[in-house]
Amino acid sequence: MKRVVIKVGSHVLTQNGTLAKKRLAALVDLIAKLFTNNKEVILVSSGAVAAGYTQIKLNRDNIAQKQALAAVGQPYLLREYQKEFEKYNILTSQVLLTADDLDSRKRTKHAKCAIEAIIEHNILPIVNENDVTATDELLFGDNDRLSAHVAYYFNADILIILSDIDAYYSDDPRVNTDAKPRDIVENLSQNELEQKCQPNDKFATGGIVTKLKAADFLMKKGKQMFLASGFDLSVVKEFLLNGKQVGGTLFKASEK
Repeated sequence: MKRVVIKVGSHVLTQNGTLAKKRLAALVDLIAKLFTNNKEVILVSSGAVAAGYTQIKLNRDNIAQKQALAAVGQPYLLREYQKEFEKYNILTSQVLLTADDLDSRKRTKHAKCAIEAIIEHNILPIVNENDVTATDELLFGDNDRLSAHVAYYFNADILIILSDIDAYYSDDPRVNTDAKPRDIVENLSQNELEQKCQPNDKFATGGIVTKLKAADFLMKKGKQMFLASGFDLSVVKEFLLNGKQVGGTLFKASEK
């Protein structure tokens, strides 16, 4: 694997109404290790609205106020990333996208050229959806789907989703104690993809279903996705740095 997209969710980045700086620092350390191992990394980071809410308590159910939270939170979140990445002499950049940017050949080409130029100069692109200006019809709506499109259109070998969900289980582990994590998934049924989305955090926009849809999109394109915990990065470290799967779920299309 040469190019990796890592997506981290809002629930991982915030805790008790504040930015979870230790988790953010651990993520930065992981990415720095990937840089050292000559990996190209694109980071898709949620958390702008949640980060904004740590600074000002606006009504996140109101569209305009949610956009205001994103406007406040985006530079705050990026500043925290910059402070951590500076410790490893890694320069960061901000890339804000909407669905429209990846919905036409011309705009997709422009975005791809920008990403390639950023990576060529050993700069880390930090991607987020442009919640501030995008209208409903131009929104992805969740960064799981955005990250899948980023992985595909920007030629990544794999998408890593770091979440409060540490794997894809045979059943909902919150209600069924016999549910078992699935190590490898090679196809997803329509029933699995049509489950009701149940985000575990008030700032999250998805849940397991949006992750399954992201995986399905990539598998149909011949790409892979790995789902693991964002609270304990030992599993994803072992997978990315040593090529060993000791947990999480790998989604890959079955070989025909």
